[in-house]
Amino acid sequence: MQLAKPWYDPKEYKRIRIDEAKIELELAKRFLSEGLIRNAAGKAFQAWKALVAALAVDKRDELSKVFSGKVRLRGGKRERVDRVDWVIAVMPTSYLKDVAMIIGGRVDLLTDKALWIDQYQYNGPDPERVLSPYKDDETARKDIETLIKEAEEILRSMGS
Repeated sequence: MQLAKPWYDPKEYKRIRIDEAKIELELAKRFLSEGLIRNAAGKAFQAWKALVAALAVDKRDELSKVFSGKVRLRGGKRERVDRVDWVIAVMPTSYLKDVAMIIGGRVDLLTDKALWIDQYQYNGPDPERVLSPYKDDETARKDIETLIKEAEEILRSMGS
């Protein structure tokens, strides 16, 4: 299945990203149950990015004030799209916090947790807390479980 582009079909794009979030959350839960904490962290983070991208579709007008202009698509195509649509489609980790702040509320607060979880996935536990805020895997597990639970609640509130 190919991901719909938000500049062609925002509704379909949002639906697919919601489905992606659900699948990634299920994988994160499965990895947690098998003790694969860092793998679960990666899946929980990917689920969160997909969920934020889905929510961003409804905030396009507000986001366009921050992400203005045009970008040229990769792959040698001459097609240019609005930067806001590119951000919604790609949802780069470096822009995740900016997008979450515009969405606001729980999404903004939980994005901070998601970014810490992403850092943990790459660096693992760190007793000195230099490379990761998590001193051990069990501390990370608690935040991953919280992110999963909150993401599922947001999905339910969206009627998904």
